[in-house]
Amino acid sequence: MTRTKGVRAFGHRFGAMCRPLARTGLALVAAGSLATAQAANSVLCHVTYGGQTQVLRAHATTSPYTVAPVSVGSYFLFRIVFERAPAGLAAVKLYTYADKDDGAVPIHVAEFPLPLPAGGRYGFTGMQRVYEPVRDGELEYWCEMREAGARR
Repeated sequence: MTRTKGVRAFGHRFGAMCRPLARTGLALVAAGSLATAQAANSVLCHVTYGGQTQVLRAHATTSPYTVAPVSVGSYFLFRIVFERAPAGLAAVKLYTYADKDDGAVPIHVAEFPLPLPAGGRYGFTGMQRVYEPVRDGELEYWCEMREAGARR
């Protein structure tokens, strides 16, 4: 019984000595991983309209309201918002707008919380289709996460 107490006491003291080091080490690893992940990854969306495909890229942002949409054809606008922080709200958000004379009108919104599911043939979104309400046109898109240095 006494021996067990001694082992427990040693384990308790050893654990107490190591906790600050472990916390510091974990914090450094987490900070390094986050910085690397933020610098390394980007979201690529393959957007097709009128038979033409554009590949749109987005990096992580901390100011989502400043991300501007990109024109796709003469009617659609497409916007990719890639947020890593705060962790509870981390997600990839995809917006499709109708570009009307009196301003952009959202017609499709999709949100994919992080971590993203494993991508299949059409990335983490699957093949998506959005239809314009006036001209009966179709926009198709699919998106994937791309690691820095990956080729394609």
